[in-house]
Amino acid sequence: MQLSVLFPYFFPLLGYLFGSLPFALWVTRMVKGIDVRDSGSGHVTTTNTIRQAGWGWGALVLILDISKGFVPTYLSVRLGLPDWAVALTAGLAVVGHCWPVFAQFRGGMGLATTGGALLAINPLGFAIGLAVLISLILLIRHSAKAAFFTGLSIPVALWLLAQRGLLIWVSVATGIVVSVRFLEDWNREYRELWLDREG
Repeated sequence: MQLSVLFPYFFPLLGYLFGSLPFALWVTRMVKGIDVRDSGSGHVTTTNTIRQAGWGWGALVLILDISKGFVPTYLSVRLGLPDWAVALTAGLAVVGHCWPVFAQFRGGMGLATTGGALLAINPLGFAIGLAVLISLILLIRHSAKAAFFTGLSIPVALWLLAQRGLLIWVSVATGIVVSVRFLEDWNREYRELWLDREG
């Protein structure tokens, strides 16, 4: 059997493993000697990196977390995988970011990695997803609840804006994971709109 025949079945696993790279954990441990999960929100995220290591390191983590969604999704498209396999690869990359095998399954929240997956399919999809997120944060004024509804709303917004095909499937696969992940923070108290969370 040719290796290319097996790609649709094994590439999603590679997506999960790539998504599992806990960059925020590694960066904060390298520059501060701490575990990013021990304070702040307790999550392996850009915002928690900013709290503990500063904006510059947070920006680096953001780029790396976006790449976790972009790289496996982009490669799966370039390899000509069927749409279901591309969507599954993108979804599992976000699963890996949220529940990383390389960090005791205690990871991030999935927004940046979802953005990377959408960017790999169509930059317009990324822009629409970001606009939905910002709009809901400003409307709801609670980041976790806004992100939960963002995961469910992006496919709808893309559809209403005449986007079809693979972009929709990727947005569904990644959006479901994000919504499930943010249920954990549903009742978290926020002092400010995004960064300053209680406990």
